[in-house]
Amino acid sequence: MKATGIVRRIDDLGRVVIPKEIRRTMRIREGDPLEIYTDHEGGVIFKKYSQIGELSTIASQLCESVSAQCGMPVIICDRDHCIASAGISKREVGERRITSHAEELMEKRANYFAKPGVDRMLPLEGVERTAQIFMPVVSAGDITGAVALLEPEQPKEYTEADQKLCAATAAFLGKQMEE
Repeated sequence: MKATGIVRRIDDLGRVVIPKEIRRTMRIREGDPLEIYTDHEGGVIFKKYSQIGELSTIASQLCESVSAQCGMPVIICDRDHCIASAGISKREVGERRITSHAEELMEKRANYFAKPGVDRMLPLEGVERTAQIFMPVVSAGDITGAVALLEPEQPKEYTEADQKLCAATAAFLGKQMEE
């Protein structure tokens, strides 16, 4: 565990305030679910809960299927990190944080479709692969993540079928989380 030097008291209702600096660093927003763990040394650990993370096996299988159909790398992210990928080295994208641009698109519930030679959208920090398509995953009205087709090594333009496949994948993940 990493010490922060910050001490907070529990109020009479059992609440404790997580300092703004930690919330900002960990990208914890108002209303975000947190899992609470205890360790063998008596510590209490708060961890951001990821609904899509619970579906990591299904997300990985979806990535494999979509990538095979589109011939492009595919990633599925929760609101913070890449949780599944196919068609690209897992070492390159695994557990990478999403960029602020990707976060903005999710917050706005906006789909992104690259226009050749016009703009570049990098969905993951430290990864130079641009997104061709980026679609938020919505579950019970809440944004829980996104599906993205990335630019392949051999440049290729996405098709309308690729758009529909990404939309179906995002909708499927959203429905899985509602059940």
